Amino acid sequence: MATPTAVPGPVLAVSAHAADFVWRAGGALALSASRGRQVHVLCLTFGEKGESQGLWRQPEMTLDRVKEVRREEASRAAKVLGADVEFLDVGDYPLRPTDALYDSVTATIRRLNPAVILTHPRVDPYNFDHALTHEIVLRARMVAQAAGHDPTSRPIGAPQVLQFEPHQPEQCGFVPNLLLDITAVFDRKAEAMRIMGAQSHLVAYYTDLATRRGVQAVRNGGSRSITHAEAFQRVFPTVGGELR
Repeated sequence: MATPTAVPGPVLAVSAHAADFVWRAGGALALSASRGRQVHVLCLTFGEKGESQGLWRQPEMTLDRVKEVRREEASRAAKVLGADVEFLDVGDYPLRPTDALYDSVTATIRRLNPAVILTHPRVDPYNFDHALTHEIVLRARMVAQAAGHDPTSRPIGAPQVLQFEPHQPEQCGFVPNLLLDITAVFDRKAEAMRIMGAQSHLVAYYTDLATRRGVQAVRNGGSRSITHAEAFQRVFPTVGGELR
């Protein structure tokens, strides 16, 4: 009798704004959920000031209304992808790193004990909220590993951190070393993207990007059946028992 294959541990995506996880990692999250993995999204902000252009063009719009719409959009998109979502609402443009924010991210990492964390790249000269989120995640991961931090919870291991692709990768020094085949779940990502009406102008861009990354995946040894992919860059080395 074959031994059942264990389902890998949880996936955590830390998103600076309420839509970032959809554009940049929606396929990865949907793929993980489809394989039975727990998937959790942590949104630090709603992107209410800087990333809700479509809403602010509407007459008599208010900050509270923008947040309400963004929460609703992101919640619906996460459900389509098969993910749970959590909002910290700490304010964007600029995102400010407070002790309370670090504590909240650390607590989520400890509670979830993820096998992998997805977040923004280290550098993004177009959006410092994104780069700061990367730093917050790595600092929180470090603290979550510390035996002396919060004795009421257990330290985590060493989850890989995958940086998802920024909007302008060349300017961010983004060099992908993982092309993830999301062909089987691209329809879910496309549906989730269409939900994000406050930034509907990005749907075509990220559809095209997934197609181009799919072509590159095939050229790099992937199956010829791949039509869509997402690109990631590892922060930490992988460990193996053979050269490959």
